[in-house]
Formats: sequence, C-alpha cells, structure tokens
Amino acid sequence: MSESTVMEITWYGRTCIRLRGRDAVVVADAYPSIVGPTGRGITGDVITYSHPDDEPLPQAKGRRSRDGGTVIPGSLEEAFVLDGPGEFEVKEVLVTGVRTYRDDKRGSDRGRQTAFVVELDGLHTIHLGDVGHLLTEEKLGDIGSVDIACVPVGGALTATKAAELVAQLDPKIVVAMPVCADEADCAEAVSKFFHEMGASSAPQQKLSVSISTLPDEVTAVLLESRGKV
Repeated sequence: MSESTVMEITWYGRTCIRLRGRDAVVVADAYPSIVGPTGRGITGDVITYSHPDDEPLPQAKGRRSRDGGTVIPGSLEEAFVLDGPGEFEVKEVLVTGVRTYRDDKRGSDRGRQTAFVVELDGLHTIHLGDVGHLLTEEKLGDIGSVDIACVPVGGALTATKAAELVAQLDPKIVVAMPVCADEADCAEAVSKFFHEMGASSAPQQKLSVSISTLPDEVTAVLLESRGKV
C-alpha cells in the first residue's frame, strides 16, 4: 500500500460518514432519514449500521439491514451490509464490529449498538456511531490502534466525556459528528467539544488523508454536511 494513497472522508449529517478509498468505498449510518429513501446517489461497496433506524420513514419499502431495523436507501441496495459485531473482509477491506451501547447503562436506556473499525488504504478508522460511554480496557483491546476516530458530539456524551473518549483511543485525526436534533444545541455542543480539544471548529467541505499526511498531534476536524446536496 502506497503511503500517498489518499482516503477521502465526507459527512452527510448526524452519524452518516463516507470513506472513499482507492479500492473500495465504505458508508456508515446512511439512514433514509438522513440521506433520503433514494440515497441521493451515494454509492458504496460496504454499508455499516451502528443501530436500527431511530426515525424510519412511514411505509418505506426496499431491502433491509440484517436485523430488519433499517431500510437501505436505493442507491446503496447493492452494498454489503454490516450491522453487528464480528470480523469481516469485503473487497480487501477489513471491518471489525465491536459491541457498544448508546448509554452508560449497557443499553438499558437507549439500546445496544456497534462501533466499526475499518481498515482501508492502510488507515484504521473507527466509526463510533451514537456511542454513549467510555470504553473498557477489553473494548479498547478489541478495537486496537486507530488513526482516525469519528466521534458523536451532542448526543449521550458530554463534550468532556467525548474528549475523554478521544484520549482513550489516541487517534491522529478526530472527525466530529454533531448528532443533536436542534441546530442551536448542536452549535453549543460542538463549540464545547472543540474547546476541550483545543481546536478551531471552522468547518471544511471534506477531508483527504493518507498515511504520510497523518498529523503528529491529535487534530479535530468539523466537516460541512453534504446531506442536503
């Protein structure tokens, strides 16, 4: 794998992220409530769902995720779907699903979910979904070393807890995923998180990363949402 191979990261809103690599494209949490029932032309080889759709569209039709909880948007119907723990290899992409929870009570309030570690173009990216807790040593061992962490902001985790979670994972790049429903609340949560991270919250359109361009110090990034495009 060339160190100059570039992976492109795009955010579509909430926890929906696309990782476009040289050999494959992985899309996380492309719920119809975010990208619409057609998927707005977003395509991918692998699609991961951290939890069943919270806001299913009424009378939605189409192929469903393995757990039956999410209707897959039309443009992604041909993708290989992952929605639970385990180790998988699809199109030379290694994906590890790790059982996590959407609260700090082992899912008793908001349910279980899966965090996915994706090895693409030599980069290890963890998509934390809507995680609501810090990680145990056992979970950190299952996850392993990561270069990039996609972290929810404004959900069950406070800004301080989200920053603690980043410190546990020790990535080089943090992609913030604002998940709160109210935009004003999200702005405050994002501001607090970036203050905790000692970084600027000025959004950028997309992020291009390669092994050779990983920063020396942890760098937090806010992306512009492409979901409305």
